[in-house]
Amino acid sequence: MRKVVLVTGADSGIGLAFCKRLLAEDDELHLCLACREMCKAEPVRDDLLASHPTAEVTIVEVDVSNLRSVFRASKELKQRFQRLDYVYLNAGILLNPRLKIKELFSGLFSRKMIHMFSTAEGLLTQDDNITADGLQEVQELEPLLCHPDSPSQLIWTSSCSALRSNFSLEDFQHSKGQEPYSSSKYATDLLSVALNRNFNQRGLYSSVVCPGAVMTNLTYRILPPFIWLLLLPVILLLRFFVNSFTMTPYNGAEVLLWLFQQKPESLNPLIKYHSATTGLGNNYVNPQKMDVDEDTAEKFYQNLLALEKRVRATIQIQ
Repeated sequence: MRKVVLVTGADSGIGLAFCKRLLAEDDELHLCLACREMCKAEPVRDDLLASHPTAEVTIVEVDVSNLRSVFRASKELKQRFQRLDYVYLNAGILLNPRLKIKELFSGLFSRKMIHMFSTAEGLLTQDDNITADGLQEVQELEPLLCHPDSPSQLIWTSSCSALRSNFSLEDFQHSKGQEPYSSSKYATDLLSVALNRNFNQRGLYSSVVCPGAVMTNLTYRILPPFIWLLLLPVILLLRFFVNSFTMTPYNGAEVLLWLFQQKPESLNPLIKYHSATTGLGNNYVNPQKMDVDEDTAEKFYQNLLALEKRVRATIQIQ
């Protein structure tokens, strides 16, 4: 029986690079591409099948920022599959990103320059836009994921910019804060820890990863491509000092492929696994302990469940 791997955001960037690397590793899989736009997903599916004709590659249409779309896609997946072996929650949303120019130039001439470039801490802001993204995909897919005799694995794409200082349990949708990206990624870390606490005994294991600093469509919305090209020599030099500058989607997908090769029950739920690239261009995985505690993670999870119930009730009323 083929293993089933579901990948969100699979039609571009790190998601697409991972799909290519995954099929090169094991072309007997059933790979399901979870994408927002079918017109983009279908050519990707065709290219993957042309390169790996023994694989099975299908598509499910889903917008992870829309809870109705998540419900519809979950229903479709439950009709198609008896189980999901791996779910890679890789789709990224960065709404109206803006670079803080003042902070950028002040950071260039400070001791924090390397840290600033490797984490983007304090450099990005965006318009507030509270959505339902990330809410309860796991609960909707629970029948496909929870099999104690054969574990399933959830892999969330987080970030090294996920900081406790930018997250508030009282404002976990970050409607009042100034660092929504960092806050949302820290929330992802908390959710993963809570899921392990609540679901490990039922055969579901969760991990979080950081792909490093990668040039994708998201980063090109922050600065034009020609600016990144001008910065490239500096970034390549910094890579001799900071291993988080993975740069390409192929390199960023290193940790995603590595987790596919591991037994999920052997992984530490309090560790974030990072893609890393040396100054000479060699890839490896760098495990780092997360700055989270299980009690806060559980409180956040319960708050999230309560919010999901209210959102679900609103959808049903409408």
